[in-house]
Amino acid sequence: MSNQVPADGSMLPLMEEFYTIQGEGYHTGKAAYFIRLGGCDVGCHWCDVKESWDADLHPLTSAETIVENAKKFPAKTVVITGGEPLLYNLSYLTQKLKEAGIQIFLETSGAYPLTGYWDWICLSPKKFKGPRPDVLSAAGELKVIVFNKSDFTWAEEHAKFVGSTCKLYLQPEWSKAAEMTPLIIDYVKDNPKWEISLQTHKYLNIP
Repeated sequence: MSNQVPADGSMLPLMEEFYTIQGEGYHTGKAAYFIRLGGCDVGCHWCDVKESWDADLHPLTSAETIVENAKKFPAKTVVITGGEPLLYNLSYLTQKLKEAGIQIFLETSGAYPLTGYWDWICLSPKKFKGPRPDVLSAAGELKVIVFNKSDFTWAEEHAKFVGSTCKLYLQPEWSKAAEMTPLIIDYVKDNPKWEISLQTHKYLNIP
C-alpha cells in the first residue's frame, strides 16, 4: 500500500479510468465507467493487469476529480476495481459518487476490510490471500476464476460462506479457457446453483 494515500481516501492512486461495457459476471453487457485503482499485494500469477500492483506508479488523484470524470458519461454506473481497491478507505469516494446519483459496483478479492457504500459487490476470492468474513457476507456475487480442476472444490468451500441470495459464477481463466470451459459446462450442468461467467469483453475486443 502506498504510504502517501490519505487515511480518509480523499486522494487515491488512479491507474486508469475508462467507459466501456461490463464484460463478466452479473452485470455483463451493461455500460459502465471503470475506475481502476493501483495497488495490490494478492499477486495472482495470471493477473492481466500486473502493472496495477505497485500503487506508487499511479498518480494520487482527488476523489472529486474522479467523480467529475465519471459524471461526463451517459451511464450512471461506476465499477471500482484494481489492483485491490479495498486497500484504501473507499467511503469518501463512494459517498461523493452516491451524491452524484451514480450506482456503484465493487470488484474485490475480499482480502481487506470492507469500506464504502455499494449497490453491488462482486467478490472474486484468490488463493494467495483469502477473503474476510465481512466481505463474504456482503457479496452479491461470488465469481471464482477456474485455472485448474482443484478450483471447483475451492469454489464450493467459499460458496458456504456467502449469503443465500448471492449469485454464484465460475469463470474460466482466459489463458486456460479452451481447456477449462468444457469442464465448467459439465460442472454447472451437474451443479445448477452455479452459472458460467465469460470474459465477453475479450471476445468483443473492448477494454
